[in-house]
Amino acid sequence: MSMNNSLNIFLDPSPNRFQVNIINESHDNNAISQEDADPPHYEETSFTEEANSRLGVSHRPGNRALYENFLQNGDTVKSDGNLHPCDTHSNTYYLKTFGHNTVDAVPNIDYYRNTGSISGIKMNRPSLLEIHEQLAKNIAVNPGSIDRVTNGDGSPGEEATANKEEESKGGFVKFGWVKGVLVRCMLNIWGVMLFIRLSWIVGQAGIGLGVVIILLATTVTSITGLSTSAIATNGFVRGGGAYYLISRSLGPEFGGSIGLIFAFANAVAVAMYVVGFAETVVELLKSSDALMVDESNDIRIIGSITVVLLLGISVAGMEWEAKAQVILLVILLIAIVNFFIGTVIPTNNEKKARGFFNYQASIFSENFGPDFRGEGFFSVFAIFFPAATGILAGANISGDLKDPQDAIPKGTMLAILITTVAYLGVAICAAACVVRDATGNTNDTVVSGINCNGSSACSLGYDFSSCKVQECRYGLMNNFQVMSMVSGFGPLITAGIFSATLSSALASLVSAPKVFQALCKDNIYKALHFFAKGHGKNNEPLRGYVLTFIIAMAFILIAELNTIAPIISNFFLASYALINFSCFHASYAKSPGWRPAFKYYNMWVSLFGAMLCCGVMFVINWWAALITYVIELFLYIYVTYKKPEVNWGSSAQALYYVNALDSALELTAIEDHVKNFRPQCIVLTEGPMTRPALLDITHSFTKNNGLCICCQVYTGPRKLCVKEMNSGMAKKQAWLTKNKRKAFYAAVAADSFRDGVKSLLQASGLGRMRPNTLVLGFKTDWRDASAVQIENYVGVIHDAFDFELGVVIVRISQGFDISQVLQVQEELEKLEQERLALEATIKDNEFEEENRGIRGFFSKAKKLNITKHVTKKDSSINTIQSMHVGEFNQRLLEASNQFKKKQGKGTIDVWWLFDDGGLTLLIPHILTMRKKWKDCKLRIFTGGKINRIEDEKLVMTSLLSKFRIKYADIKIIGNINMKPNKESWKFFEEMIEPYRLHESCKDLTTAEKLKKETPWKITDAELEAFKEKSYRQVRLNELLQEHSRAANLIVLSLPVARKGVVSDHLYMAWLEILSKNLPPVLLVRGNHKNVLTFYS
Repeated sequence: MSMNNSLNIFLDPSPNRFQVNIINESHDNNAISQEDADPPHYEETSFTEEANSRLGVSHRPGNRALYENFLQNGDTVKSDGNLHPCDTHSNTYYLKTFGHNTVDAVPNIDYYRNTGSISGIKMNRPSLLEIHEQLAKNIAVNPGSIDRVTNGDGSPGEEATANKEEESKGGFVKFGWVKGVLVRCMLNIWGVMLFIRLSWIVGQAGIGLGVVIILLATTVTSITGLSTSAIATNGFVRGGGAYYLISRSLGPEFGGSIGLIFAFANAVAVAMYVVGFAETVVELLKSSDALMVDESNDIRIIGSITVVLLLGISVAGMEWEAKAQVILLVILLIAIVNFFIGTVIPTNNEKKARGFFNYQASIFSENFGPDFRGEGFFSVFAIFFPAATGILAGANISGDLKDPQDAIPKGTMLAILITTVAYLGVAICAAACVVRDATGNTNDTVVSGINCNGSSACSLGYDFSSCKVQECRYGLMNNFQVMSMVSGFGPLITAGIFSATLSSALASLVSAPKVFQALCKDNIYKALHFFAKGHGKNNEPLRGYVLTFIIAMAFILIAELNTIAPIISNFFLASYALINFSCFHASYAKSPGWRPAFKYYNMWVSLFGAMLCCGVMFVINWWAALITYVIELFLYIYVTYKKPEVNWGSSAQALYYVNALDSALELTAIEDHVKNFRPQCIVLTEGPMTRPALLDITHSFTKNNGLCICCQVYTGPRKLCVKEMNSGMAKKQAWLTKNKRKAFYAAVAADSFRDGVKSLLQASGLGRMRPNTLVLGFKTDWRDASAVQIENYVGVIHDAFDFELGVVIVRISQGFDISQVLQVQEELEKLEQERLALEATIKDNEFEEENRGIRGFFSKAKKLNITKHVTKKDSSINTIQSMHVGEFNQRLLEASNQFKKKQGKGTIDVWWLFDDGGLTLLIPHILTMRKKWKDCKLRIFTGGKINRIEDEKLVMTSLLSKFRIKYADIKIIGNINMKPNKESWKFFEEMIEPYRLHESCKDLTTAEKLKKETPWKITDAELEAFKEKSYRQVRLNELLQEHSRAANLIVLSLPVARKGVVSDHLYMAWLEILSKNLPPVLLVRGNHKNVLTFYS
């Protein structure tokens, strides 16, 4: 069949047809006329030509009308008149890929969107089935199929719909990288520390170590910024900031734990910044003797009022908040510039007395070295480091950015650079202008003849030596208002302090609800889903704002922030550590999906950054670090236990795969050893839910011990089989996971059951993790089955032995297949759902009628009719239920669950009649190690000579002790080879009678004819040849009835039938008589290779 993409009309050599010069992919050239035998003209496709040019059509005279008619009726017509002719991505026109008539689609971003995407509607490209199956058919594409393909498989999700409605109201407010990230990060990083603590830090550490402290803090934030940039540019970033980045990289366990504490930290940070603002205001009131109550209560009053005002700005919308941030930044920049201007304005005597002498080399030299007083390098670093935090302020509103992938890296890294330069500039300038100690007394000038001893103040005419014996109020070490003193206009520094505190508080007040809303939307903590709802055109988390306000207000009123501050700093550092680790982890996992557009990162630098953050946590406060780790561990365990149903393609998943692959490859290089043998099973369950008992008994000896693959063979029309198989794969594996069955599901489509199993036996597994044992249920309906079905079943056993696999056949009295029961249950569930839906409809109707008041009186008749209909429906449901109760085979249901229950005290009887390598003994031993079977004791039965029973028992006892197999009893059966009683043998003969050929009673010609017609029947010669073996199977059943009828489980050596010698029906008769009327039986035969050893 030709795979040519053109219509048949294109290749018609008729002179009344138009011609298209295309590449003919068909090998059948007979249909092409002689005049077209010239070398092919390869089509040149252009996206800028008109439609007919793009089709590469050349018209013969008089064919223009026919061509136009084709365009109007064929499927290449462009149906939407408002689309540009060059638009190959939109609506129906993509059906014309490169001018050929095909449903193949050109690359389009809409095919790669998630369902419910806010930025655009997800479209579905044609399925492989549509491309593969329909090319051979000349099918016209109807508009319905076009709509289906172009519009995707579903409408946008609720979130997208809501956002579309909000967009129509007034549009989203989206920020660029300057207003959205740069401004926020700068304001959040520049805090009160810049104005009232930086001078003290450089006084303690000196210029040299002060620069080291600033650069060390910047190193932590810069590495975190690089990691943030890498993660933010690896795909579309939604709202949630640090939580979103961590959760999508490391999974919900880490993301959920850090998201909660990060949101809480931001909420408490609001209180910290507001209290810092309130303290500054109270200081001003105090200096003016204008306190309202007292210092503590004034801080509470001013703090509460401030939080209310900030909440009002935030709730007003992100646009207002952004405008407020810009105003605050302008004030802050003016205050910083004011300081630098002040350093070059000539000083006066009052400022000199307070230690300010403008730029002096002697002061720079004196202040270059450290002079720690009650502090150390790390304690000073711990005080400064919170001033460097705030780099995630832009990322935290990622959902409100126009282009987060561009804005977050650019804005964050530039903000770190600018703020670092400002910190370094302020620190160095302050230390080059102001001495460490000053009295503030203008009379403390140098007396002539005094020895300065290298004091820079002394060389500049002031004697501050009294500060060595008594505490002074001025200088870098003593005065927190150095910047106000040095600046050109002091009140601007106060305004800068106000700006720094309020901007940081505002940024945290916005960040906390945004992060919390993203966390709640993911429904990781189900109790918090109430806070996921957004309002207004920007989906504002109003409920989150209120919660943040309550938390902030509570901590302002408590006013014990000195205790909580180190914990909050550690919460932020824990977030930084996890962001760095996320970047490292994603790189280390080597997932093909890790393709960040930001290239200036390194996985090992990110790992170093994560370790550095953890180290800084302990430097700042060791007990706060421990508390942070404990809280995070608790939340991690909680989320892991709850197992939220999310799949974000995290790097943890990628690493699981890499580790599994590496382990599988390493395992392949290791040779098998008998000590490490474990049953690795292929279980022919069909769908795992249809034969649960077969899966349960297998799972009992493979769980946490060996491989278990539930297999299904689809037979029938290949197309239908493949479709059904592909659609059910994920569902059946999910059933195994949901029911906590540590097993895999595999399926094949084949011409016959035997061929399918043969494929599974050969191809299942990976490396050393390949099945070594086939487990299947006993075919209880073999007597009603066709000869082909019996041949397939027995053939599977032969194939397993050919491939050197062990075989386990499991038989229970009621059989395994409960598919009919499942079908009835499904029908009843549907009826129940219908009933509940109907009841809900009735309640809604009643509610509406009640709301109508008097008007409801006139619809009573209608209501009564509905009620009567419901009553009738309910009665019909009850009738159906009662009708099906009888059809429910209660014993079958109980049998299907028997291996899920804990087995009571009893025995597992092992009839180890033939040495198969030890599998018959190993499986029951593993069972007794399981919790459900631990109360069952092993009883070992084996054959022996009547006159040597004790000797045989001693030999078996010795063997079991060497194998270290615990057992309760050993019984040697000496009369196995006796003939069975007449009743048992008669039953066996009657059972095989329908399948016997009886050729000895017929003439030779008739006998030969019957053999050819029914080759599967049991011949008299065969029955005679295997009479002794048949006797043994019947006799064994008698012995089993005698000794093991009360056992919880019987494990019995499986008889082996020689291929081509023992007929399938005779073999099935052996299995039937051997396991008939007994407790659950496992017929086991190993591959005759050792699976037990007594060597260490």
